[in-house]
Amino acid sequence: MRAVVLEQPGLPTRVEELALDGPRAGEVLVRIAASGVCHSDLHVRDAEWERPGPIVLGHEGAGFVEAVGPGVSTPRVGDLVALSWYYPCLRCANCQAGRQWLCDESRALDHRLPDGTTRLRRADGSDVMSYLAIGTFAERTVVAAEAAIPMPAGVAPDVAALIGCAVTTGVGAVLKTAQVEAGSSVAVIGLGGVGLSVVMGAVLAGASRIVAVDRVAAKLERAKDLGATDAVLAGQQEETIAAIRAATRGGPDYAFEAIGLPATIELSIACLRRGGTAVLVGLTRFGARASFEAFPFVDGSQRILGSNYGFAVAATDFPRYAELHLAGRLPIERLIDARIGLDDVEDAFDRMRRGEGVRRVIVP
Repeated sequence: MRAVVLEQPGLPTRVEELALDGPRAGEVLVRIAASGVCHSDLHVRDAEWERPGPIVLGHEGAGFVEAVGPGVSTPRVGDLVALSWYYPCLRCANCQAGRQWLCDESRALDHRLPDGTTRLRRADGSDVMSYLAIGTFAERTVVAAEAAIPMPAGVAPDVAALIGCAVTTGVGAVLKTAQVEAGSSVAVIGLGGVGLSVVMGAVLAGASRIVAVDRVAAKLERAKDLGATDAVLAGQQEETIAAIRAATRGGPDYAFEAIGLPATIELSIACLRRGGTAVLVGLTRFGARASFEAFPFVDGSQRILGSNYGFAVAATDFPRYAELHLAGRLPIERLIDARIGLDDVEDAFDRMRRGEGVRRVIVP
C-alpha cells in the first residue's frame, strides 16, 4: 500500500510503498477513506515535536473495516469507523473513572499497538511506525479495536475523519471541558479546524456572544457563517484585547485559545472579565512557556483550564457528534476546503504554514 512517510522530523515527507501485516488479536484493518491534514502533523513534520522515524503521519482519519483480528466483536467488517488517536486501555484508574483521554496505559503516544509492535514494514523488513498508532496518511492501517468507532448510517467519510480530531477537540472543549452555560459570552482565538469547531460548540451550548479572533479575514467570515456573532481582526495585543472586551461588554466569560502560541495563550488570559475562564486547547511546540500578570488573575477569581482532545470518550462522543451533524446542528462539512491526494501533503503543509484555509482532506 501507499503511505506518506516522514524519515525524521524536519525532512520533507515522501510517498512510499509499504507492506502492511494483517490484524492480530484485538486489532482491525481499516481502508482509509479520508484523512484531515492537522496542525499536529505539521508540528512533527517541522521538528517542533520530536517523534521517532520513519513514521507514517496522519491522525485524523476514517475508513471502512476490511478485516478484524481474533476477539473483536465491534467494529464489524464493512463498518465506517472514525479513528481515535488515543486508544484507551479500559483498565487503568483513569479509564475506570471515565477519563479515557488521560489513559495511563495506552501505547498510542509510543506510536505502537497494544502489544508494543507496528504492522508496517519496508521491503527490507525494517519497521515503520504509525503516528499515534493509527497513521492515517495511507491507503490502509491496522489499529487497536478501541480506536475504531463505528459511525451512524449517513455520515460521510470526510465528516467522520474530522470527528476523529478537530471536531471532538473543539466541540468537546466547550461542552465537556468548560461546560459553557447558555447565555455566556465566548471568545475564540485562532480559527483553524479546531477553533471553528469551538465556534460550533459555543453555538450548541447557547452562548449569547461568540467573538471570533484571527489575523485572516476569510477565516473570520467562515466563523460568522458558522454562528459567531462578532469578529475581531487580530493586530497588536492591546488593541485586540480592547476589541474583544468591547464585543463582550468587559471581557468574555470564556476565552478559548486554539492555536498553541505563547502570545495567544497570554491574550486569552488577559482579555477575560472578572470570574472568567481561559481554556487552552491549542498545543504549543515543546518547551514553549507563557506568562500572565498574577494580581488581576487572583483578584478576579479567574481560571485556566487545559483541554486535551475535548475530554473525549470516543466510543460515546464520536457517535454523539455524528448524530448532531446528521440533525443539522453541527455543519462539519463546512470546515473542508479541498480534497487532495497522498502526493499533495507537502503542499497542504505549505498552505498551513501560511495560514491558508481550514482543512484539506486526503482521499487516498
